[in-house]
Amino acid sequence: MSAHPGDEIIEFSNFSSIITGQGQWMPAGFPLEDGGFWQYQEPKAVVIIQDGFLRVAAVPYTRRNDKVQILDNAKHMYFSTQTFAPPEGGTIAFELDFAATIVGGRPGDLYDGFVSFNVLDFSTGAALDFFVGNDTIATVYGKLPFPGVPDISPASGPRYFCLFEEIRGATRPGQLHHFEIKYDSASNTAVFSIDGKEARRYENVPFKLGACTLALGLMSEKDISAETGSVSCHGQGAIGKWGNIRISRAAAR
Repeated sequence: MSAHPGDEIIEFSNFSSIITGQGQWMPAGFPLEDGGFWQYQEPKAVVIIQDGFLRVAAVPYTRRNDKVQILDNAKHMYFSTQTFAPPEGGTIAFELDFAATIVGGRPGDLYDGFVSFNVLDFSTGAALDFFVGNDTIATVYGKLPFPGVPDISPASGPRYFCLFEEIRGATRPGQLHHFEIKYDSASNTAVFSIDGKEARRYENVPFKLGACTLALGLMSEKDISAETGSVSCHGQGAIGKWGNIRISRAAAR
C-alpha cells in the first residue's frame, strides 16, 4: 500500500516469460538499418528460473558484430516489456539483487566480460547502469546514441557521453549484492547505492529521465578494431543471477 497518494511500488521479478514468451521480460535487441533485427541472444545459453531468481550462463561468448559497437557489446540480454517513468517532479528508484561469475576472462579487466543491470531511456539516450565482474563493480552514467534516439544538441556539455567509475575489490565471483539506482527529477540527481551505501552521486543531470526500459545482460565492452573487427570473444563467458527487482515511484512532495 502506498505511503503517500501517487506513490507506487512495483515488483518485477516474474521471469517466466523468458521461457514462455509472454510476460514481463523479452529478448533484447535493436533494428538494423537494412530492415533486419539484431537480437542479443547466445544460441547455447543455459537459462534457469528458480526461487525468484533468473540465472543465465553463456560460456563461451560467441555473438559479435564487426561494425556497430553497441551491437557488439551485449552478448545475451533481456528487456522489460514495460517501461517506468518518474512522476513529474518526483523520484523513481530501481533496485535488485544480482551476482556475476566470469569464466575465462582476462584478470583485472572488467570490460572483458561482466554482468549488467541497465536502466535505459530510449527517448533521450540516458543510461544508468551497474556492471559487475569477478572482483570489480562499475557505475555507469551516460547519454548514448541508441538506435532511434532523437539527435538533439544539448545546451551545454557533450551530446553523447559515458562515465564509467570502477570500484575494485568490491566483490567476488558469485557474490550477491543489493543494488539501487535512484533518480530525482526535481533536483536532477542520480544516486547509485550498493548494499545500502551510497557509491556515486551525480548532480546537474543534463536530461529529464523519461520512460525507462530495464535490461539484464551478459556483456563485454571492447572497442571494435578497424583492422580486424570485433575483439570481444576469445573463449570467455559469464554467468548472471538477478532477482528481487523493485521499482518505487514517489510523487512530488
